[in-house]
Amino acid sequence: MEAGSTGLWWKVVGEDGDVVGLDRFGESAPAGDLFRLFGITAEMVAVRATRLVAAARASEPALH
Repeated sequence: MEAGSTGLWWKVVGEDGDVVGLDRFGESAPAGDLFRLFGITAEMVAVRATRLVAAARASEPALH
């Protein structure tokens, strides 16, 4: 999670990862309002992390 540009983080997480951040400029409001507007919240991180875990589990080979 980055309260700024996500560009460099994609190199770290790879194409199967996910990055929560802010890739546009010019908004003006209290930080909490902006974070909610752009999904930079603990709740959104939890939702997106849950999706990543589910996708990783779905791509694992079945154990017999």
